Amino acid sequence: MLFLAYLTSTTGRTSAFAVARGVASSSVLSTPSSAAFLNKRTAASQLIASTAGRFASTTANSCTITRSSSVVAADLEKNLGITHPSFDVISTDVVNEFGAYCTLYRHKKSGAELLSVSTDDDNKCFGITFRTPPSDSTGVPHILEHSVLCGSRKYKTKDPFVQLLQGSLQTFLNAFTYPDRTCYVVASQNTKDFYNLINVYADAVFHPRATSDPMVHAQEGWHLELEEMDQPLTYKGVVYNEMKGVYSSPDSLLQREAQHSIFPDNTYGVDSGGDPVEIPNLSFEQFAAFHKKFYHPANSRIFFAGDDDVAKRLEIMDEYLNDFGESPESKPGSVVEYQKKVYTEPKKVRKPYPAGADQPETHMLMVNWLVNDREMTPVEEITLTILDHLLMGTSSSILRKTMMESGLGDAITGGGLMTELLQGVFMVGLKGVKPENVDKVEELVVETLKKVAEEGFSDDAVAASMNTIEFDMREFNTGSFPKGLSLMLGSMSKWIYDKNPTDALKFEEPLAELKASIAESGSKVFQDMIRDVLLSNSHRTTVEMYPSKTLEEEELKAEKDRLAKIKESMSEDDLKSIIDKTAELKKLQGSEDPPEAKATIPSLELEDLKREVTEYPIEVVENIADSGVTYVKHEMGSTSGIAYATLAVDVSGIPLEDVPLLPLFTRIMMETGAGEYDSVALSRQIGMHTGGVSASTMITGVNKDGAEDGVISEGEHFVSKLTISGKGQ
Repeated sequence: MLFLAYLTSTTGRTSAFAVARGVASSSVLSTPSSAAFLNKRTAASQLIASTAGRFASTTANSCTITRSSSVVAADLEKNLGITHPSFDVISTDVVNEFGAYCTLYRHKKSGAELLSVSTDDDNKCFGITFRTPPSDSTGVPHILEHSVLCGSRKYKTKDPFVQLLQGSLQTFLNAFTYPDRTCYVVASQNTKDFYNLINVYADAVFHPRATSDPMVHAQEGWHLELEEMDQPLTYKGVVYNEMKGVYSSPDSLLQREAQHSIFPDNTYGVDSGGDPVEIPNLSFEQFAAFHKKFYHPANSRIFFAGDDDVAKRLEIMDEYLNDFGESPESKPGSVVEYQKKVYTEPKKVRKPYPAGADQPETHMLMVNWLVNDREMTPVEEITLTILDHLLMGTSSSILRKTMMESGLGDAITGGGLMTELLQGVFMVGLKGVKPENVDKVEELVVETLKKVAEEGFSDDAVAASMNTIEFDMREFNTGSFPKGLSLMLGSMSKWIYDKNPTDALKFEEPLAELKASIAESGSKVFQDMIRDVLLSNSHRTTVEMYPSKTLEEEELKAEKDRLAKIKESMSEDDLKSIIDKTAELKKLQGSEDPPEAKATIPSLELEDLKREVTEYPIEVVENIADSGVTYVKHEMGSTSGIAYATLAVDVSGIPLEDVPLLPLFTRIMMETGAGEYDSVALSRQIGMHTGGVSASTMITGVNKDGAEDGVISEGEHFVSKLTISGKGQ
């Protein structure tokens, strides 16, 4: 049998932390800064420990040559407080947790704030965020997010980003609408490409064609469509159609009803994405006015991160910001007010969801708490994050495990703590609940919390959750997403609410304070928080969604009746006008951009591309130590002292008909315990001693020896491997 051991390690920084009462403690801020790159993973320590230890004496034949961390830090420190005549320096700060050297600026003329983050990351990131709290569910923030990308003052095509992507090396390009903000983000490792992307995005948000051309609002938002006089009117529009799909999803409806129930009095009680019933109430004039008010630079937060030139960042943005003066009403007019805890007793909400004729008539139920109605301290935020992991973080976490093993439903819904907004919520429930079990779900949630508040958590459970989250935070593994994006989302969790942006990225001090509390009183800090935040909190709602096999039909009839009344109220000239506008919009959508418009879109040339090939060190040792194992090693300078190891076992010899059982086998390995440990104990050992362990299968098709390249194989020959991966310090 063939084994393949794969190890990635580093000679970079490592960390060691105090152990209090046997608890390797840790945490991370319960903000989007953590949510963006914290993953609730399973793990097991033995693989990394044994693999790294077994091959620790092996020396790689080649390695990367990197500058020492002190040299890099000295270079980055020079970027603190760089000045520009159009900007005031508000503050400088160093976020040691992530090697980020930060300067916060304010543009003198427009009032825009800009956070410049210098790091040694060549994947440069730019983002601009506007605080955009809606007052209704017409979806105006969402429609604007789509619309501003449909051409602008400098970039004349109908969809500049389609053409831009054809000549771009972007590593990220997207926009997102939150319930209270709208973000536009780009990233690239190529400096010229990065500047191109920034220019197109900045011109798009500040000078969009959409605010002067009603056709954009009609296309991206909604419009009445009619091609023949005797046909019925219909609603069409990109966002309208998108949200029709969202509102047909039972899971989406449950989440929306839960959010709206818990926030009856502030902006979170409406849908920033848009309710299909309400979207047609948005006029073009309201749409343009929303942009004028909220897309002013004074209401923006501009973010840069990476190794690009700080002075150039300021120069580029000054070109756009200088077009604007002050706007005293924009920023104050977008302030998000706290939802007060006004419920004196828990509320119940019961709503239908669309169900097909052949679907089982099961219910969905979710119990929801408003966590805070004031700003929380960093220690409270960290404690909540750890508590959430203790309750819901893994399959062995007490609340998740109790819910799943209750037999009251088919799957967990809610996910626990959510802190992406000004106020946190805690949501948990079940899907696939039989009608007779609906009341039992809420009872089970509350009784489980009461039991935990009384009995507390074991030292092992606390240690596992603390270590898992601390490891993830220090690892700062953002996967395929740019690190700069995670830093931006993290800083925005404070900055968007007029707090210090870098405070959201720091965790060492509150982490140390939490560790001290645990050393003194064990799990009492978590028990007290369960009582204060959940059990003693009457601002709680229970949302039940029940199936309706007629709801979809009823909603379609209501829409048809609404449109029929609109058509009846129109004159013949009105209808002809709609027919003409329908034809005009379709002609516009089907037409090509003229060459002069295409010429406005920047692109890269061959000479702008990096000529050097990045080589990564690799060492391959066959039959290492006469073990029969092929050993592959990469020694990197950028893994923060963490070793990543994968053991691959060749299982190609098993019968083909048994291959589909391999995924089930890997689940059994991770979820049913091992050796002396049951499933809960194994999960805690993994959490306490490693950064994660996983088991999976890899099945790859192969060609016969001598087969021609590029020829499709018969699909009958495969290599199957069982892989066990882990990481640790």
